[in-house]
Amino acid sequence: MNQTGRPQDFPMTNPRADRVRDVAKLAGRPARLKRGRFLAEGPQAVREALTLHRERTARGGPGVVHEVFASAACLDRLPELADLAEGTLLRLATDEVLAAMADTVNPQGIVAVCSFVDVSLDSVLDAGPRLIAVMCQVRDPGNAGTVLRAADAAGADAVVLTGSSVDIYNPKAVRSTAGSLFHLPVVLGADVEDVVARCKGLGIGILAADGYGTLDLDRLQDENAARRLGQASVESPYALERPTAWLFGNEAQGLSEAELALADHRVAVPVYGAAESLNVGTAATVCLYASARSQQGARVPNM
Repeated sequence: MNQTGRPQDFPMTNPRADRVRDVAKLAGRPARLKRGRFLAEGPQAVREALTLHRERTARGGPGVVHEVFASAACLDRLPELADLAEGTLLRLATDEVLAAMADTVNPQGIVAVCSFVDVSLDSVLDAGPRLIAVMCQVRDPGNAGTVLRAADAAGADAVVLTGSSVDIYNPKAVRSTAGSLFHLPVVLGADVEDVVARCKGLGIGILAADGYGTLDLDRLQDENAARRLGQASVESPYALERPTAWLFGNEAQGLSEAELALADHRVAVPVYGAAESLNVGTAATVCLYASARSQQGARVPNM
């Protein structure tokens, strides 16, 4: 194996080789838990993994990426990936080998073996977060990845998954994050009651996304806008600009009554068309952006 970040001239060609099988096992949860490693597939995910790897090693910390397997065509098309991989084990592999390693039917030419990147709840709360997304019993890997990606785009400080939620290192979940898994702190296996209690102890408000909620998200945003314009007399049951943890529930049942009872308020995203409801990924995007916009506006001094 080449340790300079440049692949050796001869690619791996045998899709049934032991090393190929060993990598492919990481598509399964038992192997991931045993080794503390998972697969990142495709140029975007691998790029973000390598970027985080370089940032951490530059600070003297442990890296994230252990091995990268790529096709010659992929590296010819995206030579920056080879540059980012400098210092890691980079191997050329044929499309057949990559197909045997990857979880996808049509692999995108590059796969990386990465260490788990989740962090503790203590580290998240010690950093003074203003916006947290909490997934309660979200079991679909695509939905979990979408919520994490939305949280990243909205500038959230962390994402928390309860113990009954999907394994975020599931290959489909990793792909759904589009690299966002490597951008913000992620807490796994949390107890929602503990998360809520500790957030409340730090003055972080708890909002539950609930289609039957008594508070309307549009109203909260309008009230926030009025306060930004100096209309101090505007009263609201909840100031959307305050530090907030949003609770998002299971795809089919939503949040349970016990989970809803933990929240300060239940908030509904208004539906203006004929759709019965929004899926959890879409609802999370709308809610997180509402908080992010309100919080950003609150940080800008009055002109």
